[in-house]
Amino acid sequence: MIAGRDEAAAPLFYLIAGEPSGDTLGAALMRALKRRLGGRVRFVGIGGDQMAQEGLSSRINIRELAIMGILEVLPSARRILRHVRETVADIQQQHPTAIVTIDSSGFCFRVGERLKQSAETAGQSRPPIIHYVAPMVWAWREFRARNAARAADHLLTLLPFEPPYFEKVGLSATYVGHPVVEGDAARGNGAGFRQRHGIAPDAPILLALPGSRRGEVTRLLPPFADAVLRLVLDHPRLVVVLPTVDTVGAVVEAAVAQWPVRTVVVRGTAEKFDSFAAADVALAASGTVTLELAAAGVPHVAAYRVAPFSAWLLRRLVKLPSVLLVNILIKRIVVPELLQEECIGERLAAAVERLLSDPAARSMQKSAFDEALGLIGRGGPAPSDRAAEIVLKLVAQPQSETLGG
Repeated sequence: MIAGRDEAAAPLFYLIAGEPSGDTLGAALMRALKRRLGGRVRFVGIGGDQMAQEGLSSRINIRELAIMGILEVLPSARRILRHVRETVADIQQQHPTAIVTIDSSGFCFRVGERLKQSAETAGQSRPPIIHYVAPMVWAWREFRARNAARAADHLLTLLPFEPPYFEKVGLSATYVGHPVVEGDAARGNGAGFRQRHGIAPDAPILLALPGSRRGEVTRLLPPFADAVLRLVLDHPRLVVVLPTVDTVGAVVEAAVAQWPVRTVVVRGTAEKFDSFAAADVALAASGTVTLELAAAGVPHVAAYRVAPFSAWLLRRLVKLPSVLLVNILIKRIVVPELLQEECIGERLAAAVERLLSDPAARSMQKSAFDEALGLIGRGGPAPSDRAAEIVLKLVAQPQSETLGG
């Protein structure tokens, strides 16, 4: 039985995911909760297509929240704050069993903090707030650990070394593992993908993944295009496949229509992972997708650009030797990272060319992928099941324990 709820009523979970990677995580958690509760569960909140498929009707389109970068957020601040207020009001009206906020800490922490303050001011009880995916306080902005503690009652982390950073400021935390180890990234059908799209079995395929946010795509597509133009000179049969998402799909399609090389733009998770299985190498925006490529065993080069001011500030705040989790986990650089002024066509093409032409370079990356994935849960319990288990334990606890009373 869910504490504090009528036995005849299915528990209601309010989930918030503000970007495509959070949508994937939220959908997996929903499936795990359904399994554990025998399907007797309801979902409301904010999410994308994958969460919708699991039964969530999103109150806003997540593209409204999929904004990244310090300077980039400013023009959208008023709209985002309005969504915060509306979301808090909706949660208070829905009276959910629990609230699970997923990544997107800029939005989710504001929602969580307002909910906590409102309940405290009114002297009212409230459901537990669980935040899924720790902010990277081990990389920069350590003060965000306290922000998390003000916004949530419990934290679910993806990496084993993260909980102590939050426990020392009073926020209980549990490591559950990284979702990439239970995902379908390594289960694609490469032969089927080539056949469907009329790509010869021996034609080299380069995946180009410029991101899921409009700002990422508009900054990365030009240098990606330049790199492709250089690569096709030595690889005239090269086919460029661009897996994309609805939030930026139209932008990607319009841009690559001008590329003088065969391009295939695909949408949807199944097509994306089939393209991974078919690919020889990839050029990708740094982020979650690089871990998916690692899980699929696709050698790749990572690239990224942000606004100049954001880059200037980040370089003074971030103290890590790498921005890629694979490199961080194994404590050496195996996946090339070309960031900001290094993210130009000439350098991107050279790094990709090495992977295309050097079997040893590809093999070295694949070995590193196996090592890194073993450190974040491959071979253990499914992270979504662990997350669902912790969520239900928190819901079942007396409120004074769950909320730190």
